[in-house]
Amino acid sequence: MAINSNKIKNIIFDLGGVIINIDYALLIEAFSKIGLPHFEAYFSQKEQKKLFDLYEKGMISSQDFRDELKKQSNTGTSDADIDAAWNAMLLDLPKERLDLLLYSKNKYRTFLLSNTNEIHMIFINNYLKQQYKIENLEKHFEKVYLSYEVKMRKPDAEIFELIINQNNLLKEETLFIDDSAQHIESANKIGMSTILLDVQKQSVVDLF
Repeated sequence: MAINSNKIKNIIFDLGGVIINIDYALLIEAFSKIGLPHFEAYFSQKEQKKLFDLYEKGMISSQDFRDELKKQSNTGTSDADIDAAWNAMLLDLPKERLDLLLYSKNKYRTFLLSNTNEIHMIFINNYLKQQYKIENLEKHFEKVYLSYEVKMRKPDAEIFELIINQNNLLKEETLFIDDSAQHIESANKIGMSTILLDVQKQSVVDLF
């Protein structure tokens, strides 16, 4: 599926899986090593426990998040151990995707919408500084929406409505690209165009 540019004037991009490569298996493996086997029962692409919802909505601090996980981990597990395990899922961001974002920004009004958290964004921004000498992804979009900053998360309709209303967008002219079916379903319900990206078979670059 490719983008119908005659209809679409605005694009909302997901971050993890769409822009940055991620691997949930590495996350599960990392937490298993510090005493949390079967971590997929706590956190996965499809669903997660309340602790992770609260953290992604910015309702608890990074330290509160670490402390809760340390209670369930091996004795002696440190904050650094938790951060390393939590960040294990984050892989690379290919340069061709950064180039695509700048191209898209010149052609459409573009936005980033991510269910994310402080620990992950510190890691991602450090990666961007080391790899590409840029501070963050803000210059690649008109505006960035991070769940822990806006206190909302996908698939709740309110976060889509926030972007639509704050930026005076028309839903029928707005495309949302994500790799999670439940997020796509929510955006569809409020009248947005969507593309469910199968990251095993294609890259976001293939859509343009």
